[in-house]
Amino acid sequence: MVDALDSALIALLTEEPRIGVFEASRRLGVARGTVQARLDRLQREGVIRDFAPTIDTEALGYPVTAFITAEITQGSGDRSVIEHLDGIPEVLEVHTITGQGDLMVRVVARSNADLQRVIDGIVSDPGIMRTSTVIVLETKIAHRAVPLVRASLD
Repeated sequence: MVDALDSALIALLTEEPRIGVFEASRRLGVARGTVQARLDRLQREGVIRDFAPTIDTEALGYPVTAFITAEITQGSGDRSVIEHLDGIPEVLEVHTITGQGDLMVRVVARSNADLQRVIDGIVSDPGIMRTSTVIVLETKIAHRAVPLVRASLD
């Protein structure tokens, strides 16, 4: 559970990830030790998973984003399929889903033609029976968590 100080700290770190503990404590009006203790607790509890940079895949040379719904063979589990997908660098996320399909896969590619190469790599696993792909035209709201953190205070 987070409180108002945790929420403010998370928002500050999200907006300015390179800010140090001392500067964060100054801006939040609390002791440096308090900020460090909060950071340690938030990490220990898994609220803050890491301090890795956010990569802009388009700037990296992968302007095409797509979501692929994959149907997998039933009865054998998904371990081998997940291992296969984990070996494809363009696969950014894989989620087990309900509804049409079994997995939702977010991928990136250098072009539409390159997307076909990525899809071909995905479907090369015998555990994947069928896929359906949608291409992202424009991202209206990028991945975010700070509004959720703030809402969790209510």
